[in-house]
Amino acid sequence: MQAPRKDWGTLSKSFVLNEYEFTKNKANGRNGETGNGGNGASVSDSPILTFSHSPIPLPFPMQLSVYSDDYFMREALKEAQKAFDADEVPVGAIVVCNNQIIARAHNLTETLNDVTAHAEMQAFTAAANFLGGKYLDECTLYVTLEPCIMCAGACGWTQLGRLVFGAFDKQKGYTSLEGKILHPKTKIISGILHEECSAIVKDFFKGKR
Repeated sequence: MQAPRKDWGTLSKSFVLNEYEFTKNKANGRNGETGNGGNGASVSDSPILTFSHSPIPLPFPMQLSVYSDDYFMREALKEAQKAFDADEVPVGAIVVCNNQIIARAHNLTETLNDVTAHAEMQAFTAAANFLGGKYLDECTLYVTLEPCIMCAGACGWTQLGRLVFGAFDKQKGYTSLEGKILHPKTKIISGILHEECSAIVKDFFKGKR
């Protein structure tokens, strides 16, 4: 089996669990130890810890990656908090490629006086500039709120590889519209950290009432 590539941020650990047995070793000469008169210390009638001969192998190498969807959504939530602090509707987004965040953005519609300045649109522009190309087919967009129809259309134009969003937007989310908007190859995951992503939006509008 080919050894896994050691990617940045991936922790690998190989180990085998063994059954332990606590025994009394009364036999001389075992494990290189001898009794009285030998070269080694006497272990007669002394309890020792030994390994059994029935190891329990685990799949190895075991890879533990911190770069989960939850991890990246929390990074998007940091962007949403920036929008909240700037009195913008708190939506945050990041674009990830090969476990690397290549773009961060949040809602800027009030700051730029631009109704199209949604977090996703800002993130797409930044990601395209980083990659030097307009297609994001090997990238994942993490956004705290379900994209609107405009942003979902932009996901389609970029040929986005994966879309991961947190809270659903029942009023303006793209899923409320029948028909396909996203690229047919885009994989969709929804509801990641739903409660946290929903709470920040509710808190924002609660303060506006």
